[in-house]
Amino acid sequence: MVTPALPPCLRDWREAPRVRTLNERVADTAGRFVLCWLQQALRAHDNPVLEAGVRLGNALGLPVLVYHGVNEHYPYASDRLHHFILGASRDLGIACRERGLACVQHVDRAGRREKGLVYRLGAQAAAIVLEDQPTFVARWQSDRVAARTAVPVYAVNAACLVPPAVIGDDVRGRSGFLRRHEPERATWVEADAAAPDMPAYAGPLPFVPDVLDTCDLDALVAGLDIDHSLPASASHPAGRRAAKDRLQRLVAEVLPGYASVRNDATRTDGASGLSPYLHFGVLGPREVMNAVAAADAGSRHKAKFADELLGWREWFHHQARTLAKPEHYGRVAGWAIETLADHASDPRPDLETLDALLHGRTRDETWNACQKQFLIDGWMHNNLRMYWGKRIIAMTPSPEAAWATACYLNDRLSLDGRDPSTYGNIAAMFAGSPSDRERPIYGRVSTRGDGSTRRREGGDQWLAAEAARHAPRVSIPAEVPVDPYLTGEATG
Repeated sequence: MVTPALPPCLRDWREAPRVRTLNERVADTAGRFVLCWLQQALRAHDNPVLEAGVRLGNALGLPVLVYHGVNEHYPYASDRLHHFILGASRDLGIACRERGLACVQHVDRAGRREKGLVYRLGAQAAAIVLEDQPTFVARWQSDRVAARTAVPVYAVNAACLVPPAVIGDDVRGRSGFLRRHEPERATWVEADAAAPDMPAYAGPLPFVPDVLDTCDLDALVAGLDIDHSLPASASHPAGRRAAKDRLQRLVAEVLPGYASVRNDATRTDGASGLSPYLHFGVLGPREVMNAVAAADAGSRHKAKFADELLGWREWFHHQARTLAKPEHYGRVAGWAIETLADHASDPRPDLETLDALLHGRTRDETWNACQKQFLIDGWMHNNLRMYWGKRIIAMTPSPEAAWATACYLNDRLSLDGRDPSTYGNIAAMFAGSPSDRERPIYGRVSTRGDGSTRRREGGDQWLAAEAARHAPRVSIPAEVPVDPYLTGEATG
């Protein structure tokens, strides 16, 4: 199948490799605006989705209308996720208007249902520009809109520094990916912004938008039909200001010693904690890397951080783009699936209930310390995640149950869940490099101990304190859900 050509205004843009055409429609000359539909790239500056929309609007002589909506019934909707998303959306709207762009938002709820709102907005648009996201609900929603709408739809990658199209789909393994990715990084660190030629859209709309700037977000969230047992994260506040504070903390406190302390979960200066803000696009990788480049830190520390942010995060994004279902167990390396299946009937003396796992009340103190970070903070230190994920294999009835449980806990509790990076990390936990020896339950899949944390000065005490943290009592399903949104079976 031949991909339809981009219009000249996007084809001639220096960031054109970020853009894919999702259908073969022709722009509607009677359209009132170019619709920019955002789902996760919730920032108004250095956002390639908006930049593509502005260029397209300028070429068509139309204003840009930015739309962001939040539904009550997305998978794992909770106070935690809604607070974070709506806080980011509020700041997105304010910053868009400062740029001369109209931004409208809608929070779906009883008394304010707006079925098919994207389609209704699309019916007034000359074209639609949206995000190119390979996981969770964004992929199938984008494809469905492109198939059902009468105007051209363009998907723009805003999550990666280096556009995935530059890398191509024929790389073999992470080393092959890095050989292409590393030489390209310097090409993409400069943002390419454009000013809208047209005044902000002020015409008719098919709904009455919510005004998030002045509303009480706590009261709004409290009235929604979502999971109220999972509270917002106090350690990762919502919004652009919190994201910028985290970025400044990275530069001032974390980066100067990053390569030396990044694996020490007991230290507060060992991790950036930026992943929630990157997942929801409050920060983009270009902004982060430019801050790193300007920081007063050694080259060794900067290089290690770049390897984590770009070498691993963007590798996982690349993997997700080439997989039909990045969140499925079938993505795990074939040899690992085979060896885990060979040992699926092995006795499992460390089995735990879902209730114990969810609340961090298992017989494993270290695992509980890890889980409490997810449950309380909505984030987990990367070094702890490896132990957490490996141990789930022995704490659940089968490899498939282990995968489903890991994804469920990650997606429901973590602010950076439902992401190419976290699915890629979980897949690595279930495989990694094959072990030379066969072990019960794991076969040739390597295990991981907690010695790297316990051997730290005060490590035992730190783990005990973390495991003992008071956590919310959250609702628990009868079983780990298999969500139709994630299996591609949803039709709503």
